[in-house]
Amino acid sequence: MAQSLSDGPVRVRVLGDAAALADAAAAAFADAAARAIQARGVFHVALPGGRSVRGMLDRLSREPLSSAVDWTRVILYFTDERAVGPLHDDSNHRLVREALLEPLGERAPRCERLRGEVPDLAAEAHDYAALLEEGLDLLVLGLGEDGHVASLFPGSALLAESRTRVAAVMDSPKPPAQRLTLTPAALAEARELLVLASGAGKAAAARLALAGTGDVREIPARLARDGRALWLLDGDAAAEIEH
Repeated sequence: MAQSLSDGPVRVRVLGDAAALADAAAAAFADAAARAIQARGVFHVALPGGRSVRGMLDRLSREPLSSAVDWTRVILYFTDERAVGPLHDDSNHRLVREALLEPLGERAPRCERLRGEVPDLAAEAHDYAALLEEGLDLLVLGLGEDGHVASLFPGSALLAESRTRVAAVMDSPKPPAQRLTLTPAALAEARELLVLASGAGKAAAARLALAGTGDVREIPARLARDGRALWLLDGDAAAEIEH
């Protein structure tokens, strides 16, 4: 049973477990797709990696939701990507391909891959940013245990980026050190944000991210704290939040 934790700008729902979280995330994705397609004829959505996202995509790849979304009008992008090829175990594209694109088969939507394997990550970031000029209808974020979202880590100089939508990361504190990521500028332009967190390891980060005050430089997830954002947490991830 979902419960509301906030009457303020940030919408927060707590689900009983990871399975319920995946169900709620998939429903939120489908609802956002329907709104965007009705309003503008296309749904631009960016996806991260992670277990919570895999659960969401698994639900979307199966009935009834696989038929509820008009995949011909969906364009997939990525919130971030590691500097690896698309077949690598750490590739976010591989996760999306295995969890959604392959199960959908001929119905699979167009997918714009972030090419993490290229030698010039800065050039790839520049080219990818050009694809996002229309802005994203939905930007999905997974919450890291240190409070990071996308590949925006605590203390990163990119947290002050307000112009460039995509940037190369050369010094990630989590391996691999080199990555590509959407920036705060891209987050600010998105029409809707969906933040997912599952597991006890995310509890402290969720508490700090949703606290009344705090520094984005210490908890980057605080970038997703306004009326566009829906946070979906399972009970473990929400354990330290004051009701």
